[in-house]
Amino acid sequence: MPSQTDRDLVRQARQGHTEAYGELVQNYQSRVFNVCYRLMGELREAEDMTQETFIHAFRHLGQYDPDRPFAAWIRRVATNLCINRYKTHKIDSLPFDEELEKPVPGDPVTPEAVQLQAEKSEKVRAAICSLPPVYRVVIELRHFQDLSYTEIAEQLNLPLSDVKSHLFRARRLLAEKLRPYE
Repeated sequence: MPSQTDRDLVRQARQGHTEAYGELVQNYQSRVFNVCYRLMGELREAEDMTQETFIHAFRHLGQYDPDRPFAAWIRRVATNLCINRYKTHKIDSLPFDEELEKPVPGDPVTPEAVQLQAEKSEKVRAAICSLPPVYRVVIELRHFQDLSYTEIAEQLNLPLSDVKSHLFRARRLLAEKLRPYE
């Protein structure tokens, strides 16, 4: 269930209150940008896709189900738009943001631990960036957006067996690339 605030803001935005939609944009702008940046790989492209996401979402607010989280819906809109753009422009790079740098629960929060986590995140980020684009997309959808294999297949319009194969290969390549750092 989305928070009452999101539900109220969507209801108000559907009634034409642009300030309410502006608040939704403000609340979700950084999350949408992170998705777009990971998928598009370029700052300007990610900014454009973020803006396009919110424009598209505003035009299609009637399709949003208020019984579901707004965050998941807006991320899905962003992902779909980026994938459509990706298919037409063949994106080659994919930098990752600070979402990889979350501290591990139970680890001591010392400067050394923070530095080690940042170094580890940078190595993972570099390994993911070196993957072929289709593998980066399935990694994003599975591990950052927690989509099921079936949902990924639907999203990418691929057979389920291809999704499983792409994820298997992507994980194997990542393991190979990260093995020297174990």
